[in-house]
Order: sequence, then structure tokens, then C-alpha cells
Amino acid sequence: MSKYHFNEIETKWQEYWAKNQTFKAENSSGKPKYYVLDMFPYPSGAGLHVGHPLGYIASDVYSRFKRHQGFNVLHPMGYDSFGLPAEQYAIQTGQHPAETTKVNIEGGVDKNGNEIEGYRKQLDRIGFSFDWSREVRTSNPEYYKWTQWIFLQLFESWYDNDVDKARSIEALQDVFSAEGNKNVNAVCDEDVEIFTSEQWKEFSETKKQEILLKYRLTYLAETEVNWCPELGTVLANDEIVNGVSERGGYPVVRKKMKQWSMRITAYAQRLLDGLKDIDWPQPLKDSQTNWIGRSKGASVKFKVMSSGSGENSQFEIPVFTTRPDTIFGVSFMVLAPEHELVSKITTAKQKEAVENYIAVTAKRSERERMADVKTITGVFTGAYAKHPFSEEAIPIWIGDYVLAGYGTGAVMSVPCGDQRDYDFAKHFNLPIPNIFKGVDISEEAYSDKENTVITNSDFLNDLNYKQATEKIIAALEDKGVGEGKINYRLRDAVFSRQRYWGEPFPIYYKDGMPQAVPTECLPLHLPEVEKYLPTEEGEPPLGRAENWAWDTERSAVVSIKLVDNKTIFPLELNTMPGWAGSSWYFFRYMEDAKRNEVFASKEAMDYWQNVDLYIGGSEHATGHLLYSRFWVKFMKDRGLVPVEEPFKKLINQGMILGESAFVHRIEGENRFVTASLAKDYQTQSIHADVSLVNIQNELNINAFKNWREEFKNAEFITEEDGTFKVSREVEKMSKSKYNVVNPDDICEQYGADTLRMYEMFLGPLEQAKPWNTAGITGVHGFLKKLWKLYHSGADESFNVSEDAASKDSMKTLHKTIKKVEEDIESFSFNTSVSSFMIAVNELSAQKCNSREVLEPLAVLISPYAPHIAEELWSKLGHSESIATVSFPKFDEKHLVESSKEYPISFNGKMRFTLELSLDLTKDEIESAVMSHEKTAQYLEGRTPKKVIIVPGKIVNIVG
Repeated sequence: MSKYHFNEIETKWQEYWAKNQTFKAENSSGKPKYYVLDMFPYPSGAGLHVGHPLGYIASDVYSRFKRHQGFNVLHPMGYDSFGLPAEQYAIQTGQHPAETTKVNIEGGVDKNGNEIEGYRKQLDRIGFSFDWSREVRTSNPEYYKWTQWIFLQLFESWYDNDVDKARSIEALQDVFSAEGNKNVNAVCDEDVEIFTSEQWKEFSETKKQEILLKYRLTYLAETEVNWCPELGTVLANDEIVNGVSERGGYPVVRKKMKQWSMRITAYAQRLLDGLKDIDWPQPLKDSQTNWIGRSKGASVKFKVMSSGSGENSQFEIPVFTTRPDTIFGVSFMVLAPEHELVSKITTAKQKEAVENYIAVTAKRSERERMADVKTITGVFTGAYAKHPFSEEAIPIWIGDYVLAGYGTGAVMSVPCGDQRDYDFAKHFNLPIPNIFKGVDISEEAYSDKENTVITNSDFLNDLNYKQATEKIIAALEDKGVGEGKINYRLRDAVFSRQRYWGEPFPIYYKDGMPQAVPTECLPLHLPEVEKYLPTEEGEPPLGRAENWAWDTERSAVVSIKLVDNKTIFPLELNTMPGWAGSSWYFFRYMEDAKRNEVFASKEAMDYWQNVDLYIGGSEHATGHLLYSRFWVKFMKDRGLVPVEEPFKKLINQGMILGESAFVHRIEGENRFVTASLAKDYQTQSIHADVSLVNIQNELNINAFKNWREEFKNAEFITEEDGTFKVSREVEKMSKSKYNVVNPDDICEQYGADTLRMYEMFLGPLEQAKPWNTAGITGVHGFLKKLWKLYHSGADESFNVSEDAASKDSMKTLHKTIKKVEEDIESFSFNTSVSSFMIAVNELSAQKCNSREVLEPLAVLISPYAPHIAEELWSKLGHSESIATVSFPKFDEKHLVESSKEYPISFNGKMRFTLELSLDLTKDEIESAVMSHEKTAQYLEGRTPKKVIIVPGKIVNIVG
């Protein structure tokens, strides 16, 4: 007897794949290459729920398909293992993040006695075809050695605008020595002073380092950051939700700190241009385009007047505007509250109001300020600026709708042409001069630039938008108060975190200036600390390390007590952000043999080039995906990699949503009422763990009582039959909503092949879809039916015939080959699962057991359900794995019909059907129809007026 024992089958083949390294990719092959990559997971102790593997299953189906097509497939997996959650857990429990991360990956028991299944075991159980020999963990020193090395390459580089690429800092020093910096066209700080070659040679070493830091692609600068005092760290914008930290919900304030930053802005135009060459979803491309935010306009300098006296002070406010044609409509200016000039120009009378406003604004995130268009707030600084043409005094305000990190952090406010400026002016009773001919601005601003005709604007009167723009830019440049300019919304990327669990910077400080730890001394290991919190003095956690100084003579890390600032210097206390390790990991996977010598060898990168297919979440659009594109372009400039873009094709998988269960508690009581009766009471809905509810939505009352202490003595008003039902709602799958389904449980109960096929069957890959455990039984039933095709008779033994397959069975097979191949190539995995179900139903009805059909069918289904396919392949007499067997070839001849069942109509009414060969001529069809006994029966002796025949379609007898 041969039943479908899926647990035994799946364990057997998973062990076989591991032992034989079935999915190990080669770095040289006669086959064409194909590189499939998943955005690697952060390994948390909570493990995987059924929503996590969706993208991995899709990429695995495609990887297996490409192997069947004869490709040498690289399909690796690893862990993005530096991260804030591990650090927070370390702070709470005192366990080293390296220990908890290791247990989270490999499984085991942590120091608190929690049993952790481990990501690796969970992933293996689902039957992925990963090449585990190339595993990456970003927190391993042998990996982050190369993250530190890449950081130093950025530190030792500058961006040359003349050749539009990064070059070595040594080349820049050579230019300075030969001719100074007057002709250097670089992306650099704005406050660079011009010097000659003679002056350069006379500068002290410290002065030279200060100048070079203004050019380096990674540099130190005072930066506005999102500071979370409770977490003791800087947060990225995407780590903040509604003004508080995503992790823990703690307040976040805007604060200036000395931070490492990266000049991603140097690559703004190339990052935009590169989007044309990659096959990514348009919404994702749009996100990057909007984030980079290219705009054409002019920069204008406004001189600040000394207390409104009419005399110019030493300060000037540069602004960037996309509408320089509206310059005569400026009636006030608004600076970001964080703008560096605010404290310098604010009058004594306004000082207190300004400082109070800044303190309030610091508590709001940039995202919150951008999104809130209804609240109008601001404070007058008491200072004025001089209009560059009319020379009128313009009041300078501060307002939180202007951001320090956008443009220059200042706007020339034209209320008649910008709605936010208009609302601000109305709110604070500021003038709104009208510079648009024939336009009414009594109710709202006018922003239609294409139909603009300028008026009340001196030499711009009667010009349209284009003419006025050209004329004003020429006037600005002629007067030396501005110039035409292209601006980008993109800001340089802050690259420091005040955390423990991250890559240490390979940097020490000599005379306050950063110096690179020699590359041959890498990795600079993360030191041990007693606690993972900032120090009492507010330094990052690395400030607690006893051994964290660099001895330049011994090239070694030594005790901080030995710092003498002669040969032993303090090391950087910040660590790198989470995106450091994920910006280049795809190259590391390419390397197998030389990982100790290089981040990835030239041979490996020349062979694999870049990722052919990348699958992951759309939430990484303006973080990981932008930063990794930036790093790859930089590495290409410096000759470190052969490609300009990391990911050729990208697909964003949708989210699998949880189906939450709710119990209804009568308000003020510890009594619960079944869902159908809840409307009769005042109730509150409480999440119940979905594991306590069956597929009929019935709650296990005893298990629920034991689940939480507060429910131990609860009473339950049930249905008439004694059952207690919950209500259901689709929400994000999350531990906090108790709606998480563990894939291990599904694999145990139904098998990994069922889980894989069900997740693909749920709906289009890119769309969000709800999980419903009840629906999984249908897919499991299909796999049992597939198994039965190969097993028949009373004892259900393996029974495959060598006889030729019937015409119908061959038609079913080839129809399925065609559909499945098309579906996989278009990533329509859900419809191919439907095709398998139809095929198995048809073949079962045809009682097909022919090898001619069942052998290719096993290969066809192998990408989706690899374990059952391997077992059937083995039973078919093959000793090698099914993994690289050629994909079945579609043959159209099996779908070509040789006959047609014609509908025979009399005066337009169909009376019977007649199967005739498609080779017959019109005359032969008419002869066959007219001689049929049923035709005589319906004609009743009449002679028809005419017989209408459309070959292959219809026969209609008229009269």
C-alpha cells in the first residue's frame, strides 16, 4: 500500500538535497547564468509566520523553473543580522546581541529559557532550493570586514563633476599640489575656500585633512537628525511613525549632531537616469523619482538687513525657486526653524517667541510636518531681507512647513502663486501682491504657470512664464545675486547610529580629524561592553568599551587609558546604520572560494554580473534600494564592480494578511457573548489567538480561559448548540493581533508542498491577500489526487503504464505545459496552480496512467511542489534528482483539432450536432449534413432554399 505520507517524503528529500548539495551553483559553467535573489530577512526570535515566505516561494518556483530550462542558477540566502530589535532585546535581557542572533538563526534555547525554532530550520522545512554554501550574515566579522573596507573606499574618494564619476582622494591631492582648487569642479561642501598650490603646500597636515573632508564622499558634518532619547539613537525617517519611534513608540525630536554622512547627492542625476535601464514596477520607480526630486529653476540670494535699517548685514539667505518669474510677488520669507541663521538674525524682542517655537517644532518629525497642511504656525524673527530688485524690506519669518533639509531651508514666499504661502499670509495678515495679469486671487493662490502672464513686475511685465523665467535668470546672473540651477530634493544620507549592534567605523581621531584604520588591519571588531546603553555622559554605547583606542605603532586596538594623542588615538564611537551591510551583500553571494581575500573576486563578478530577478517589499523603495544603487554606481566608478545597476528586474510581492479572531466581552463584565448575539449587548471586541479557533470559527473555551489569567473565571453566552463563535476581520499579520499562523504547523499538518502551492494560489503575487487556513484543504486534496494518478488498484500501489497516452491525455498535458510556462514567465503563479488542478481532474477522468504523460507532469509541477515531484520521479525509475531535468517542451500538434462538432441549425435554430473532419470542403460538409437521417427528419420532405456553411464553425439550413 502506498499512501501519500508527505512528512516522510519531505524529510527524505530535504536530507537528500542537503547531502548532495543539489542546489550549489558553480562560478563557471557552460550553461547560461541566472541570479535570483530575495531581500534577506532580519532574524528575530519570533521566527517566520506564513506571510514571510510568500516572496521566497515565488523566487524558488522561478529558480527551479530556470534550472529546468538549463540555466546555472544562483539562488542564495542569508541574514541581515545587525539591527535595532536585537539591541533592544539585549538592553532588556542583558544578553549579547551576537548570542541571541545566533540562536534566532540556528535555533536553540536563549538565556531566558525561551525555545527558539530558528530561521534556518523553518526555511529548510519549506523546501527552498537555496545554495546555503554562500550564506551571508551581516554581523559576522568576516563579512563586515568588507563593509568597513567599502566605507574606507568612499572615505578615500571624491566626485569629479567634469568626468561625472568618483575618483581617488590622492588624485585630488595631486591637483591641489599642482594648481590649487580654483579649477576643481567637485561635489563638495558649500563653504570651501579657494587656495593656490603654494598655499596648499604650506597648510598644516590638520588643515589639509579639514579641506579634504569637505570633498570626501563620506564625511563628518553637523546634521539635523531624528533623535530618540529613550532609544539613545538617531532614527531614519522610515523608523518613525506618527512622530514616535516605530519600535517602542518613544518620542522623537529634531536635533543637530555631528554625524557621518554620504554624498549620495553626487549621484542624484545618475540615479534618475538609471531608472530607465531597469525593469522595476512603475510605482517603485516613481517613489525614487519623487524622492530624488529633480527641479529646474534658479538660486537667489537675499541680503539680510540690520534690524530693518536698510543697511545690509554680513548675512545673506540663499533660496532655490522653481518659479523665478514670480520674484516680484515676494512679500515675506520663511526659514525652517532649524536654519542656522535663525539664531543670528532674530532680534532681542522676538528671541523668546522664536526659541519657544523652535522647541515645539523639534518634537515633530519631518514627515509629520510635510503631511500636516491644515495647521498654520510661525513666528516673526524681527529681521528683514532686501529684495534683490525692488530693494524693499521683506519680513523674515520661521515656519515648520519649511524644512532645513529641503532646498536651502528657506523660501521666498509668493502668496499669490503658492497655496501654502497664501494660507500663511492670510493667517498672519501679511500682504498678498498680485503679479498675474487678469487673475482673481481673492479666494486662493494661482498656480497655473503655463497660462501665466506677468504684471506688476517691472521689466518682466507682459511676459509669459517661459519668457519671464529666461529674462529673470539672465538678470540675476548679470547682477550677481543668483543663477539658473537644477536642484534635487535628495539630501546626503546620514550614516551614523548611536547604537551598539552595528558595524564599527574603521576610523580613529588625530587632532580631531578622522583617520582611516589601515585596510590590512580590518576587520575592526565590535568591542565588548558591560551595557548596551549610551553612557551617563550621553556618548554612544561604544563609549563604555574599555579597549577602544588605536595604537598606530602596533596597528592594534588597545585600552582607552593609553590614549596619548601621539601614537594612540581614540576610535569612533558611532556604528554604521542597518543599510550598510545590505548595500552590497548581493556581490558577496557571488563569491565562494576567495572570501578571505576579497569582498568578491573579479572572476565571480564578471560571471554573475548583477541580479537578474530580485523579489522583496516595496517599503524599501527609498531606503535599501536607493542606497544599494548608489553604492554600486560608486563601486563601478572606482573599478571595484563591473555593473552600474545591482538589480535588473524587481518584483514587489504583496502582503499576506492575517484573519484575526475577535471575542466580544460585555462592557464592564467578565462575560463573553457569541458573535451572532453580540449586537444585542454593549460589547468590546478583543483579539483572541487564532490557534484557539477552528475553521468553523468556534472558540475552544477551555483553552481560551487558560490562555490569559484575566479570562480564567470568565463566563460565556454560547449558541443554542453550546458552541461559542468568534467574528473575523482581515488585518496585517502580527503577533500583537494574535493572528499569526506558523508555517511549521502547516507543514506538519498538510506538508510543505501544500503550503507552497497554497501561498502561490492565494492570488496575484503583487497583491495583498488574506490567509485562510480553511482554504488550504483544497490544495492538500489536489496533491493527494495527483499522487493517486500514479498509484491505482485496490492496494493503491505505484502503477504507471508504458502504453502510449490517449489523444485527450496528450492534449491535456500540452495545454498545461503551454499555460504553466507562460504563467511562470509572467509571474502569474496563482493561475498555473489552477491549471494543475484542471489537468489532474481531466487526467483522472481519462484514467490516464501513461508514462508519456505522467513523467513530464512530474517535472512540470516540480517548481511548485518539489518534494512530491522528487518522490514520483524516483518511483518512475530515475536515480538522479528531478531538479535539473529539462522542462517539458510544448508541442502544438496535440492542440490542433482534427475534427469539429458542428451545430446544425434549421432557420437559425440549432437542432443537433454532427462531428465532421476539419479537412472537408464546403461541398463535402453539405453532402454529409444533407444525407444525415436527422436532417431528413427536420426537413419533413421540404427542399431547402439554401444551405449556409462556415467551415469550422456552423451549418444553417434555410427554408
